[in-house]
Amino acid sequence: MNAVQLTFLQHRKLRCMLRLHRDHLETLLAAVDHGTLDAAARALSITPSAVSQRIKAMEQQLGRVLLQRTTPVAPTADGEVVLRHARQARLLDDETERALGGGGTDAEGVPSIPLAVNADTLATWFLDALALVRADTEVVFDLHRADQDRTAELLRAGTVMAAVTAEADPVQGCSSVPLGVDRYRAVASPAFVARYLGGADTERRMTARLDRVPLVDYDRDDDLQQGYLRRVLGHAPQGPRHFVPTSADFARAVVLGFGWGLLPEAQCTAGLRDGSLVELTPGRRADVALWWQRWNLASPLLERVTDAVRSTVRERLHQPA
Repeated sequence: MNAVQLTFLQHRKLRCMLRLHRDHLETLLAAVDHGTLDAAARALSITPSAVSQRIKAMEQQLGRVLLQRTTPVAPTADGEVVLRHARQARLLDDETERALGGGGTDAEGVPSIPLAVNADTLATWFLDALALVRADTEVVFDLHRADQDRTAELLRAGTVMAAVTAEADPVQGCSSVPLGVDRYRAVASPAFVARYLGGADTERRMTARLDRVPLVDYDRDDDLQQGYLRRVLGHAPQGPRHFVPTSADFARAVVLGFGWGLLPEAQCTAGLRDGSLVELTPGRRADVALWWQRWNLASPLLERVTDAVRSTVRERLHQPA
């Protein structure tokens, strides 16, 4: 197949997508969002057979398989493209209706914005940014929590419209702007220090002892503490690990002496001030640079969310000079 033929087929596929029925697009969204065809049928108040027929009709129209019939269902690569189109079409339709005076406070009249965010950001400043939007805009948020190294994957899949991410390079079809640096400090409770790190009178000795004492990790994919000590010691720590998979409870576990951990400054500054936490390596910090990626879509609502996020981080994150 030559380049001309390939370009022709790509344009043909695009034209087919633009002619997809809105009901069919909403059905694909419901299937992915609810996980199964049966659940999508309940959400749409139609039969599972009708859900299956609508999705098959789209697949036949485009000549592509859009949905993996797994549990839960998952979009194929082509399905992700159609999924993004469906979410964008829904958002633009909702905004047009509201601009014309339609829509109310009922569930169907309020637009929904799916966003991806890492746990520490969600626990510290992100809700404050969304509260600015809610103060003057009727909208609901569908938040997807994932590690900052993985939130961009949800953008690629068409699951969310914007994300706080550690990935600087923009996802295809998205823009990327830097937010700032979330600074983490290695901390522990005084009781933990006395029990496990007593006698470590220099930062070097303290760091060396961290190799084998208990630490707190968010989950088994959390590489923050592991990566921190790999940079300092040249290898991963050998000590036992607690797994505490929520940001607030992670911080509480550190305060209670379960182990040491890296906490964002927003979660540890007060504890360092009142003595409930001790900074273990004052000369070493872990900085996580964050970006805001969003669809390149002319949406006033998405612009409002972006403005709120960017105005909030000016005070909450370290900004490069």
